[in-house]
Amino acid sequence: MAYLVQLQKQFDDYRASLFNEGFLDDQFEQLQQLQDESNPDFVVEVVSLFFQDSERLLNELATSLDQQNTDYRKVDAHVHQLKGSSSSIGAQRVQRVCIAFRNFCEEQNTEGCLKCLQQVKHEYTLVKNKLETLFKVSN
Repeated sequence: MAYLVQLQKQFDDYRASLFNEGFLDDQFEQLQQLQDESNPDFVVEVVSLFFQDSERLLNELATSLDQQNTDYRKVDAHVHQLKGSSSSIGAQRVQRVCIAFRNFCEEQNTEGCLKCLQQVKHEYTLVKNKLETLFKVSN
């Protein structure tokens, strides 16, 4: 029994660190509140869809920014989608980079867009690893 209490404390501490470090915000909390006995994998399923969607969008962004004549409206549409999906699961740091990214799209600043793409990939990878760890600890 003491082991379970210790495990729960580890889980709670790790989860708290994700909020304290700004990886997650209240939206993640709201997602967790929608999960119940009838749908015990709800959060994992929603987050898995976020991972799939984000990876597709990051690839499309890389391809779009690699074009000779960048279509900034297309790039902005992808960033807008990524911002929305990261916002819907509470991936706060990814969402913040997307806001800056959209400003560079508006300015048609390729260098700024490329920097933001690297930054958003970095933040996405961090939050993905952290969430995967969180789900492993909770199972």
